[in-house]
Amino acid sequence: MAGATLIAARGWATEQGHLLAPLDATFQGAAVGIWLKNARAAARRAVENERRRAEGLPVESSAGALSSERGEQLEEIDASWCPAWPVTWQRCFHPTRLHLETGGTLPTTAGEIVHRGEDLGRWVRAQRLGWARLTGAQQWMCEQVLGIEPADENEKPKPRTSQADKWALHRAAARQFYQREGHLKVARRARGDDHRVSQRRERRRGPGT
Repeated sequence: MAGATLIAARGWATEQGHLLAPLDATFQGAAVGIWLKNARAAARRAVENERRRAEGLPVESSAGALSSERGEQLEEIDASWCPAWPVTWQRCFHPTRLHLETGGTLPTTAGEIVHRGEDLGRWVRAQRLGWARLTGAQQWMCEQVLGIEPADENEKPKPRTSQADKWALHRAAARQFYQREGHLKVARRARGDDHRVSQRRERRRGPGT
């Protein structure tokens, strides 16, 4: 059964150009996506066992770990079949690389290029804005292979002001106004910090008061 699914996985990869199948992927009735998910889990278990052996730590069991033979078979189909990061990331990296290799330009805006349901422009933008969250290997792949650079500070969206921060601004404005005027009776047409005080008083008074 496993041999038949391996053949199906090879067929799926031949059609798609990679072995980064989503969970619901099938090929000629074989559940390739689920099989590959389990194979990746088994591969990571094998890596963890090897790490423990190298550190002289006990390995409780090798059951469920991917055999080296099966790992080599999968790597022959696609060397990046089991990345250290989410498969969804690699699934966007792969078509972006192919797009560039065929003479295309790097997509940078959402909707610019959509490949089999994956918005490559949106993905590229997410990598630039989330550069600090990428691993060193991912950063190298983005920069050296795709030519993606981290976003400048002025490109990053400003963080949303929390409700607590807004109230802190209102309190500070009210304190400054009181220290200057000796009261909190702010005209409705006030501007700037005085307007913040007016807004705060209106909220506290509520409608009809």
